[in-house]
Amino acid sequence: MTHPVKTGSQVQRQFVNFACYKLDPAFRRLDSSTKESARKELIETLNTRIEGLLCLSYSVTGLRPDVDFILWRISLSPDVFQQQTRMINKTVLGGYLSTPHSFLSMTKRSMYIDKVDPFHTHESRTHIVPGRRKYLFVYPFVKTRPWYLLPMEKRQEAMDNHIRVGNKYPSVKLNTTYSFGLDDQDFVVAFETDEPKDFLDLVMELRETEASLYTQRDTPMFTAIQMPIEQVLDLMF
Repeated sequence: MTHPVKTGSQVQRQFVNFACYKLDPAFRRLDSSTKESARKELIETLNTRIEGLLCLSYSVTGLRPDVDFILWRISLSPDVFQQQTRMINKTVLGGYLSTPHSFLSMTKRSMYIDKVDPFHTHESRTHIVPGRRKYLFVYPFVKTRPWYLLPMEKRQEAMDNHIRVGNKYPSVKLNTTYSFGLDDQDFVVAFETDEPKDFLDLVMELRETEASLYTQRDTPMFTAIQMPIEQVLDLMF
């Protein structure tokens, strides 16, 4: 697992990647022996420890047509993501996997002050500790350009209400990471919870906040369930 590294008074930020994989249906038509051998090979590959990499697996099978599973990867360098991807690509099963979506981002201190949550710390935003809840809801997020032209005071005022709504749902943990200049979106937001109903109610209520007026795009949205890669593959074929 990657931990925050302090350089002087600075905390080294993490790179975050959500790699979404889709299985080619042709793989399911292979004989049972070939499929089982390929399954074991990929499990061994993903369970191989890579220094500096935290990787969690989530199943999306049956929940969206374009993605079967997601790897949530965190490291201090994107080189590590490429290293693991190369390992996956070299497997037999990797030859039947495509990545219709992949989101790259970094942790960063929020520019908005959370006046409601007394336990909020800047360092907590630069160091993600994921995987403590069953469900993951993740999507790219883009704000309109007029949002960034608002005075900081106006943005903080709008976010105050946004934050108040979020803090009404303590069962839902928000992980916000930043993609400016790294990927197509502004942010990648990942919500973790054991109570999907709370997340649904939270998103509905957030639609009524002023800040939501400045949302340009917040799709595609993925509902994923955390489980070991062995169970992920068992659901796929």
